[in-house]
Amino acid sequence: MHAELIVDARNAVGESPVWVAEENALYWVDIPAGGLQRWRADSGHVDAWTAPQMLACIARQGNGRWVAGMESGFFELHPHNDGSLVSVLLADINHARPDMRLNDGRCDLQGRFWAGSMVLNMGANAAEGTLYRYSAGQPGPLEAQLSGFIVPNGLGFSPDGRTMYLSDSHPLVQQIWAFDYDIDNGTPSRRRLFVDMHQFPGRPDGAAVDAEGCYWICANDAGLIHRFTPDGRLDRSLAVPVKKPTMCAFGGSRLDTLFVTSIRPGDDQDEQSLAGGVFALNPGVKGLPEPAFNPLP
Repeated sequence: MHAELIVDARNAVGESPVWVAEENALYWVDIPAGGLQRWRADSGHVDAWTAPQMLACIARQGNGRWVAGMESGFFELHPHNDGSLVSVLLADINHARPDMRLNDGRCDLQGRFWAGSMVLNMGANAAEGTLYRYSAGQPGPLEAQLSGFIVPNGLGFSPDGRTMYLSDSHPLVQQIWAFDYDIDNGTPSRRRLFVDMHQFPGRPDGAAVDAEGCYWICANDAGLIHRFTPDGRLDRSLAVPVKKPTMCAFGGSRLDTLFVTSIRPGDDQDEQSLAGGVFALNPGVKGLPEPAFNPLP
């Protein structure tokens, strides 16, 4: 279960890894830098683009384009081979405060893009975090779907799409919830506690769901990725050589590699530190293809 460093990226906040099978490549973001990055598995080459705002989460749209959650709303991103990146606002958000951005996000199995917002300073303990849902052609500003979070995170969907998972990473919360999810209208209901992360090492960060329906969550501050069964039992924990893993994603030709992004704290000046890197592990199970954004209204 050894974790291999595949990119010594030194990202301030690496997040949102997405495997793109047709390119045999992993994409991910570096939130505060507005960075979009791509690692090609066949060559190990890394490409990088820069968005005009902090870039929090991405979903593949096709034609080489992405839908992204950024600071002020949802954007379409089109990275070009010359290193340029074209961004177009799709739908804005009226944040409760000016010092907010989107955070963790992904598509449901029907291709609707979900993302949560947060106040930039986690130390403010401000429960202004809100969950938004964006569908193609939907005008902004978008309406809140769920609210009252500090750092909404850990979005995921069961293999049948009928259970939605969501966490709050903040040290005062550290909960993971499950919801019934209506696949026809994209509405979560019957919120219930799935895992109380106070009982386990680390804070719940980004997540992935495998082909067996188990929920993998990065345990920030603990250097672990936990696998929970659908009934909320801890099945196993895998270690990475950094303290702050942020999000995981299944990839590789058989979807049996777990890729993990991480944070490099601003005070980490150790040249030997792998913090902020991207890692690959053998989780012992296969994942599911990451749902793409549905471009049809």
